[in-house]
Order: sequence, then structure tokens, then C-alpha cells
Amino acid sequence: MNKEHPNIEVLKKLDLSNMEACAEVLAEDLVWHYFNPELPELHGDYYGIEGFGNFFNKMGQNTGATFKVNVISTTPMGDEMVVTHVKDTMFLKGRNMEVDAVVVWSIADGQIQEAWDIPAMHSVKIKES
Repeated sequence: MNKEHPNIEVLKKLDLSNMEACAEVLAEDLVWHYFNPELPELHGDYYGIEGFGNFFNKMGQNTGATFKVNVISTTPMGDEMVVTHVKDTMFLKGRNMEVDAVVVWSIADGQIQEAWDIPAMHSVKIKES
């Protein structure tokens, strides 16, 4: 029986609907990097547990609480890095959409230290209502 990589176990403890529960796996000095020039109001760096929560609160506000992360794959890279492919779904700018994204996580001592959220910019799928 294969044991799951410990950093994948850390990511499984993330619950974006319960930021208090996330505190166990988020480093106090966490940095969340979000790259998306199409959403300049969200684009940028978010610091600490509060900043992490603020990012997802803003995303929820911008999408009318429709933002959902669907994990497609999670791959550990050595002892520290994990790469996650996700499909984000949301209602944004009057349209239902689906966006592929990659999140690169830096995890040390059982806590997320830093993450880079990089959405696809040229292949956003617009869904018919």
C-alpha cells in the first residue's frame, strides 16, 4: 500500500469555506501570489492567513459566491513543492465560465509557506446558462 505524500495530506486539510480550520496548515507569514491581469482588482500578493482569507472573500464577492475550485490532479515535486491542476468555475462579468489553473505550493514543516495561483488566460470556457 502506497502512503500518500505528506504535503498532499496538508493540502487535503484546506477548507476554503472555513478559514479558521485552515489556520492549522497555513504559515503565519504565508504569501499567496495571484496572477491575473484580467482581474486587476484581485491580481497581486496576499500576506498571512488574513490575506489568504481576504483573497477568497474577494473572489466570492466578485463572483456572487459562485467561485468553486475543482481539483483535477495534485503532484508532489520533491520534499517541498506540490503542483495542483484545478478547474475553477464561476459566474463572472455576466457569464458562467470555467478556467484551468495551476497552483504551485511551497510546503515546509507541515504548513503552506507560499503559493502561486496561475490561471489560463487564453482558453477560458464560457458556459451557456
